[in-house]
Amino acid sequence: MSRELKRLLWRGAGATLVTATTLIVATALGLTKSPAQQQTADRSVRAVGRVAAALPDVRHPVASADPVGALFTRRRGHLGTHFCTASVVSSPAGRLLITAAHCLSGVSLSPAGSLVFAPGYAGGRFGRGLWEVTGKFVDPRWAADHDPNDDVAFLEVTRSIGGPAGSVQHAAGAERIKFGTPLPVPIKAIGYPDAGDGPVACSTHAVAFRPSSLDQVMFVCPGFTDGTSGGPMLTGVRTAAGTGAVIGVIGGYQQGGDSPSVSYSSAFTAAIRSLYTRAIRASRRSPA
Repeated sequence: MSRELKRLLWRGAGATLVTATTLIVATALGLTKSPAQQQTADRSVRAVGRVAAALPDVRHPVASADPVGALFTRRRGHLGTHFCTASVVSSPAGRLLITAAHCLSGVSLSPAGSLVFAPGYAGGRFGRGLWEVTGKFVDPRWAADHDPNDDVAFLEVTRSIGGPAGSVQHAAGAERIKFGTPLPVPIKAIGYPDAGDGPVACSTHAVAFRPSSLDQVMFVCPGFTDGTSGGPMLTGVRTAAGTGAVIGVIGGYQQGGDSPSVSYSSAFTAAIRSLYTRAIRASRRSPA
């Protein structure tokens, strides 16, 4: 991507966002060969144009949303850098997070505390504590061949490091999770770029990437760079609490997208619902 195009993508003018973003997607999707694939690409480009024309409300950076936070590596008691985003999701035991499965590639949970979650992280402060990740749950199809339609993972956290007592859900609140949401739908997307110390957010619309196959969700908004993977797409956000219903997490196609202005998610299908159920059952059996 040229320096000039990057500059245009970041410009606030709505017309520029529409033109540059649609050009990026058209270029990427236009590489398909068959007529059927080209028709799918054309429909996706038109969808991008319609969504971008709504002039998404970009806030960069934004105040933290407590259930959403950053994932950090930790070694020998020393905190590393944050590298992906996760959210607390509602569960009976109050210990589950949702993120993208690709965020866990090459990441070990051993020894305990090697991976930690910081809900509401902002400005170098850990207002809701640091929480040890002790378990992970991914779909068998992701584990077998990294199927982009199953790029979703649930994490279990069981204790805070020198922070609040009780569960992470009690300390930070939780997002609901919603399956099979009809598209298009208004969303608020949140993520933690690697280069910053706080989240970015955008109010826009989620659309189907391939209308003929509802396996991927897409949204258009600038600023979602590396590190925002795993960040939630929220509907029905309650302004006071900052919570809503998660209908997707940044990931899936191209592991979330090759452009900071076009992001994707695996659709929350029956397979993801089953994974969520499995994570809930396992977390109920885990010691507090």
